[in-house]
Amino acid sequence: MTPIRLVAARLLLDVEARRATLAGALDRAYPSRGDSRDAGLLIELTAGTLRWQNELDALIARASRRSVAGIDAPARAVLRLGAYQLRHLDRVPAHAVVHEAVDSVRALGAPRAAGFVNAVLRTLARGEASDTLPPRPPPAASPQVQAAYLTTTLSHPAWLVERWIARYGFDAAARWCEFNNAPPTLTIRTRSGQGIDDIAARLAAEGSAAERSPYVADALRLPPGTLGRLPDGVRAELRVQDEGSQIVARLVHARPGERVLDACAAPGGKTLMLAEDMNRPAPSAESMLVASDWRSRRVELLAALLRSAGSVVPVVALDATRGFPFGAVFDRVLLDAPCSGLGTLRRDPDLKWTRTAGDLVELVRIERAMLSRAAEVVLPGGRLIYATCSSEPEENLDVVRGFLDDDRRFSLEPVSGVAPELVAADGCLTTTPPAHGLDAFFAAVLVRHSGA
Repeated sequence: MTPIRLVAARLLLDVEARRATLAGALDRAYPSRGDSRDAGLLIELTAGTLRWQNELDALIARASRRSVAGIDAPARAVLRLGAYQLRHLDRVPAHAVVHEAVDSVRALGAPRAAGFVNAVLRTLARGEASDTLPPRPPPAASPQVQAAYLTTTLSHPAWLVERWIARYGFDAAARWCEFNNAPPTLTIRTRSGQGIDDIAARLAAEGSAAERSPYVADALRLPPGTLGRLPDGVRAELRVQDEGSQIVARLVHARPGERVLDACAAPGGKTLMLAEDMNRPAPSAESMLVASDWRSRRVELLAALLRSAGSVVPVVALDATRGFPFGAVFDRVLLDAPCSGLGTLRRDPDLKWTRTAGDLVELVRIERAMLSRAAEVVLPGGRLIYATCSSEPEENLDVVRGFLDDDRRFSLEPVSGVAPELVAADGCLTTTPPAHGLDAFFAAVLVRHSGA
């Protein structure tokens, strides 16, 4: 069997070369990653290394007296993994970390780098490079000094933390970075419709400290790493779904007898919640829920999840940027648009290093196109819910304002049915880590005027 640290190094090389996202690479390595202790270690090693990449690079540069960018990719991946284990984990002795790193770099086809890797990691193990990291700045420090701390010591891209400091101030930006660097809690729902209190009792019996979500009535929070330790029978009852995603699904307020379109539905968690709402208190023969997505892999993922849940929701492959083969027939349309994902860096740390400020321009173009096309299938009097998991205003309120300027048939309606503290002064759902302890999600409710 391939040593898990070698697998981790290969995954990091794929992510750095943009051959895969971390989530995609992990799915290929361990399709059922919650079922394996090795899978849990692989997630910890790869996600942890990516969370702390800038910090690790600063330490490696000091220990090696070389620019990390000038180190060959295989040695760089192995050094980052080794540095992460030495600095953030304590289960493996330092000498074992160094030995495994040397074996890994050889296995990656770079035997000449073995001595270099050995020397750098031994220096790091002695703690000789830790003074490289900028300390937390005093309150009167300049924005440049504040950004240097967040960029290096708290390991976030400079362009992003500079934005956060300007919008929220240094303290909130630091809390945001600290949130992103912590392993994420799991928010779960039940697959079978079993009451949340019943499943909480079963989890407690297994020694798992489940907490009720403060924002979603029928969801539970579990500590990181819990899922893989649960018995198969209990784990089979659970569905992991980000808390912000659940909040978005609930604010749609889908009802029995309505026609609802989930326009960018993969992987399908929100679709299942919409179906639940449309069957409460009782199903209606008039109800119609349609789920769509575009890329073949996402359509397959969506169909597979709905099938496994026993759902009969039709799935169609549609490119939302080109429009929909429907008239204005839907009471509610949910457009959870493809976005930068910058609100979910705690769960997707690779996005820190693969997203740039320049990416936002093209993403906004796509989001505006999708929103305009989705508007065409909303009935007069119906609602169009635009949502993202982005932290950046260009993808959120700016898109909504641009749409409303162009399409006077719609107006903004304040979000309802969610905790009041999650609703910003503009009436939109706006969650942030420093304010709510949640990933950053945004949603706006747009109402088509009757007769328009």
